[in-house]
Amino acid sequence: MRTGLTVIAFITAKAGMQQQVREVLLDLVAQTRQEKGCVNYDLHQSQDNPREFVMYENWESAADLDAHARSAHLQAFGKAAGQLLERPAEITKWNMVSDLAGGK
Repeated sequence: MRTGLTVIAFITAKAGMQQQVREVLLDLVAQTRQEKGCVNYDLHQSQDNPREFVMYENWESAADLDAHARSAHLQAFGKAAGQLLERPAEITKWNMVSDLAGGK
């Protein structure tokens, strides 16, 4: 059963690195969407500042999110982030308080 656990990550690329960051994040999306418990893992890029990205994630459980944090692909991104990102990603965790659309 879905718990409504949501993660929103705010990511800012270094100047001139936005295309490289976008490609790396899209690869991360493709790999993460295959993980157990991943409901959705969606990348967004700002219309106003193309260096800014937001990852919007929903997980079945905290255990699934913890497993994601330990995944090889996320660990690899973390190691590359220092060269690509303006600052560390800001990770925020949320609990859904409204009902799911369509009563799901």
